[in-house]
Amino acid sequence: MTVTMMWDRGTLILSGDVPPQIRELSFVKYDKRVGKYRSLAMYYYRIKTILDSLGARYEDLVMAPLCTSVESAKRPSLRPYQEEALKSWLRHKRGVITMPTGAGKTYVAIGAIAELSVSTLVVVPTIDLLKQWERRLGEFFPGRVGVWYGEEKRERCITVTTYDSAYLSIESLGNKFPLLIFDEVHHLPSEAYRQIAELSPAPYRLGLTATPERSDELHLLLPELVGPVVYRMSLSEASGKYLADYDVEIIKVGLTDEEEAKYRELEKIYKGYLKAKGLRFRSPTDFHKLVILAGRDRGARQALEAWHEMRRILFESRSKVDVVADLLKAHPNSKVLIFTEYTALARAISQRYLIPEVTYDIPQQERDIIIDMFRRGEIKAVVTGKVLDEGIDVPDVDVVIILGGTSSSRQYIQRIGRALRLKPYTAKIYEVISARTREVDMSRRRRRGLKA
Repeated sequence: MTVTMMWDRGTLILSGDVPPQIRELSFVKYDKRVGKYRSLAMYYYRIKTILDSLGARYEDLVMAPLCTSVESAKRPSLRPYQEEALKSWLRHKRGVITMPTGAGKTYVAIGAIAELSVSTLVVVPTIDLLKQWERRLGEFFPGRVGVWYGEEKRERCITVTTYDSAYLSIESLGNKFPLLIFDEVHHLPSEAYRQIAELSPAPYRLGLTATPERSDELHLLLPELVGPVVYRMSLSEASGKYLADYDVEIIKVGLTDEEEAKYRELEKIYKGYLKAKGLRFRSPTDFHKLVILAGRDRGARQALEAWHEMRRILFESRSKVDVVADLLKAHPNSKVLIFTEYTALARAISQRYLIPEVTYDIPQQERDIIIDMFRRGEIKAVVTGKVLDEGIDVPDVDVVIILGGTSSSRQYIQRIGRALRLKPYTAKIYEVISARTREVDMSRRRRRGLKA
């Protein structure tokens, strides 16, 4: 009697003479409702490999690809390091490729699709990025690229979707695509999005990111969901050869007397609670302890509120608005991109210096117009919040100004990467931080990590 493997809305159903080596796996459970064994779809490849190693007879009814073959009209011309990354991934056809922003991860993914020539689902974080992938893929696979999001649902041999849309539709889309590509794969391990990987039987999986690490350490799930890191290129390896050389200048500004007094008052509350409770934060995950305590401890809640207010003072300090004037004067003919953490500071800079603002509460059509004008050089400077960290094809810039030193390492790499498209001159990065505050230590630690 043979084993039959079937797809059932995000799970595998195993029937027939299922060998004990399969039945005893921790992720295989007996489903009394149907009298058969069941597992999450992502274990399809592993179960199939075990059956093959046992020489077991089985009927595989799991995958139902949209297209039997996906031939490319042309192959991407890859740089040596991109070729190396692709070869590393092709050894097992699973895993994460880590490269700095601007190093061409998309072309490696297109090379992977061309090599495997199978139906592919590309998952991206934003609609802006979805449209970019659709255009880029269309150059190599004309007429074979569709999109799946919102009201627009066009399945093709290669389909691009968002994490949100894939999460809602993976139970119906899952077995149609043997290759899954996750752009900005650090989003995947979140509690909801990881189900995209869990409910798909795709045997081939590729993750792309500049930095896979997450502060909550959920990146430790990536080897199970997608595969291990199979190729890693640091920013220091790429700069000067494949990306522009860059120079980072740290500018320390003081808080106003009013901001300083308020900051120290809040700092006393925050540090006082930590000392009283013996709390020490060695990593971002340790900070989660305070968040949990805040749910039941009034002192913890006050400490957390103090931390948030300290952060707001640092990110919205008037001194940071003032220093922008000097930096704009120093680069009158350069394209300048200014990053802030909060919309309030972006708006203050926009209003004071008459610089267009690109934030989440600016209508999409207006954002597109601003970016197009910036790309054409009709606008020399743009101020933004987190909206340009990823997912939008920002035109190359000469100068990046980061107002605040406590954004994450991933944000930092993504932001400076906006100035690192290869050019014959050195890009300039300014990091403006508040002196004698936690921003100084955070900035120092992040720069050390960048050199590692």
